[in-house]
Amino acid sequence: MMNKLIARTLPYFPKKFVWIFSKKYIAGETIDEAVMASRQLNDNNMLITVDLLGEFITNMDQAKSNKDEYLGIVERFEKENIKGNYSLKPTSFGLLIDQDKCYEYIREIVAKAASCNNFVRVDMEDSKCVDLEIDLFRKLKAEFPKNVGLVFQAYLKRTMDDLEALMDIHTEETPINYRLCKGIYVEPKEIAFKDYHEVNEHYLKDLEYLLKNKVYVGIATHDRKLVEGAIKIIKENNIPEEQFEFQMLYGVTPELRKEILDQGYKMRIYVPYGKDWFGYSTRRLKENPKMANHIIKSLFIKG
Repeated sequence: MMNKLIARTLPYFPKKFVWIFSKKYIAGETIDEAVMASRQLNDNNMLITVDLLGEFITNMDQAKSNKDEYLGIVERFEKENIKGNYSLKPTSFGLLIDQDKCYEYIREIVAKAASCNNFVRVDMEDSKCVDLEIDLFRKLKAEFPKNVGLVFQAYLKRTMDDLEALMDIHTEETPINYRLCKGIYVEPKEIAFKDYHEVNEHYLKDLEYLLKNKVYVGIATHDRKLVEGAIKIIKENNIPEEQFEFQMLYGVTPELRKEILDQGYKMRIYVPYGKDWFGYSTRRLKENPKMANHIIKSLFIKG
C-alpha cells in the first residue's frame, strides 16, 4: 500500500525532489550530457545504447520532432566515436496514431545508422504494442538484416511462441539480435506471469532456447540469480562470447555490473536522456509501484 501511495503521489512532488533519485538513472537532459556519460562508460570498458526519453506521444508533430532529434543523435554519436548503438520506442514515433508514418520515421533512423555501419534496437512496449512491434521489426529486418534488433519480455506468456515464430528470418549470415528482459509493464495475469520464480524460470528457458539456436542475445537483467543462471547456460553449452552480451540500465546495480565485467564478459549500458525525464520516472513508478522501495533505499544507501 505504501509503494502504491508513493507511486500515485510522486507526480505531484516538486521536480527538484524527483530529480534527487532520477539523476542516478538518467544521463541528463541534453545530448552533451548523454555523450559525456557514454564516453565515461566507454572509458570503463563498457558499450552503450542511447535512448531519447519520450513515449506514448499524442500527436505526429511530436513524432517528427523525435525523428529529427534521433537523426541528430546518430550524427553526433558517430562524430564523437562513441562505442555503442541506439535504442528507440515505436510509440515515440506514433505507433498507436499512424503506423505508416511511424514506420517511415523509424526506417529513416535505421537507414542513417546503417549508413554508419551501426545498429538500432526497437524496444518492446506494453501488450497492445507487441504484434505491431514484431511486424515493424520484420519489415525493417528484411531491408536492414544486420542493423536492427528487437526486445522480448520473459514475463509475457506468449514470448516463447513469438521467439519460435520469428526463427524463419534467422540465418547464419544474418542472425537475429534480441535483448531479453523480464518486463516492467503491468499486465493482467491472463497474459503475464506474476510470480518472481516463475518469471525467472521462463527467462532462463527463453535464454537457453535463443543461445542454443545461435541467436545473438543481450542478457538484460539486474537479478543476480538470472546472471548466475545465464552464465551456467553459457558455460554448459560452450556458447561463444561473440553470441551474447550482458546489458544493464544506467546507474543500476553497479557492484553486480563490475562482477560481470571482472569475469571478462561484454557489458552494454542503456543510457536514457532527455527533457522527458520527469515523465519517464513517474510513469515507470506507476507501472511498477514496487520500485518505490528501491527508490527510497537509493536515497540513503550507496549502490
